[in-house]
Parts: sequence; C-alpha cells; structure tokens
Amino acid sequence: MTDQAVILARGLGTRMRRADSGVSLDPEQDARAGQGQKGMISFGRPFLDYILSGLADAGLTRVCLVIGPEHQAVREYYTGAGRPTRVTIEFAEQARPLGTADAVLAAESFARGASFVSLNADNLYSTGALVDLQQLTRAGLIGFRQSGLLRSGDIPPERIRQFALIDWSEGILTRIVEKPDPVTAQAFGADPAVSMNLWLLPPTIFASCRAIEPSPRGELELQDAIRHNITVHAERYTVRIRDEAVLDLSSRADIPRVRERLAGLESHP
Repeated sequence: MTDQAVILARGLGTRMRRADSGVSLDPEQDARAGQGQKGMISFGRPFLDYILSGLADAGLTRVCLVIGPEHQAVREYYTGAGRPTRVTIEFAEQARPLGTADAVLAAESFARGASFVSLNADNLYSTGALVDLQQLTRAGLIGFRQSGLLRSGDIPPERIRQFALIDWSEGILTRIVEKPDPVTAQAFGADPAVSMNLWLLPPTIFASCRAIEPSPRGELELQDAIRHNITVHAERYTVRIRDEAVLDLSSRADIPRVRERLAGLESHP
C-alpha cells in the first residue's frame, strides 16, 4: 500500500493549443488552452485541483507534480493561493519534453525507493480506481473497459483507438500494445481493456526508464519502460479492470463537456 502519487504534468499540450473555431471558451480558459496548460484550465478552480482532491480521497496524500521550467504558474499557484490542505506537494522538473518515461524519471528522488501511483494531468479518474491501485503492494495498472469509456460519451471512439490495449492472464499483465492497427485490435476481443495510463510503479521502474531507447516518435515512452521492467526485472503487474468512464481533457473541444461534468462538483485538495 502506498500514499505516493506522481502526476505527469509536463506535456506540451499540442492538441489543446490547436485552435478550434467551434468551441466557445471564456478568456481565462482560452489563455490556458493556448499555453497548453491543461491541468490549470479553470472550471471554477483548476482541473488539477479535482485530480488532487480525488487522490486525497483515495489516501494518496504525498504528491509530486512533474512540470517543465516554463510552468512557473503551476508552482506559484500550489505554493501560494492554491496550496492544498489534504495533500502535500513536491515538484520535479523535467527540463525537456523527452517523453513519459523521462517524466517519471524526474520523480525518482520523490519516490524514495518505494512504489507510487503514476497518472496523467489531463484525466480525472474515479476514487475507486485510485483505491484499487493504492491497495496493491508492488506493481499494477487499471484497465478500463472500452464499453465503459464510451458509455458516458466523454471520450470519442476515434480517440480511444489511439490508446493502448492490454491483455492479462490470471490477473497479471501479459501484453500492452500502443495504438494497435485494426487487425491487431481484433485479437483483444469485442470489448477490450484500455490503458488510460493509471499505474502503480515499482522502484525498479527508474532503472528501466534509463535503459530504454527512444521510440520511433523520438520519445522515451513509459510503455517501453514497463515492458523492460517486466522482461528484465521480472516485475509482475497486477491488472484491475474497471467498467467506468474517465474524464479526458485533451483538446479544446473537451472543455465544454468537462465543464458540464464538473458543474456542482466540489473539490477539496
């Protein structure tokens, strides 16, 4: 069981920066979207506040925000007016956006040789999903049924096809395939389990993050580090399956829907 969480908030937000004439935003939301700072887009309070509140509800009270050197607004908010009362926050700086494995590596000193939950800064997961991971002892991930992700309408079907699919045997991860082609995807069944990058990572993940080579996209990918972690360090990742939605804030078109979903929802980070 862990009380540590690492939020990967360093991304460039390329899709969020992209203009969308069909989306009406208030000036503050438009400015944050233009900067690609998804976690700081305000819905009464920053999206990250809702994530932090969920972590606190799940007993994950030590939190590391992985940010870039240009994200001083995030640091200033959470050390000033937005300082949380239920979680403690540390910051890790990823100097360059070299990929998700490099972002995790930036949090090595925070982890202090123990397991930790790793999650995205643009997804809001249920407390139940976070508790499922928090209660594991070593390594694991949450797989989300495709049908559950589609049921709420929060994530378009075409976007889900860009995520990774997972397979497991006797509750242990056996395969993860990023952006599978249609033929490969069929092998995962009619209602596959999708990775939304919600992991419990063991201390050996840092050695794996250092060992991998850049992907064809030129990035150090967390998925590749996890494959290395399984094959070289013999880590066994427990799979927990959830049949539910995940709120995704990837593009400007998501903002009105997220605003609707968060209306009336209180957050107490």
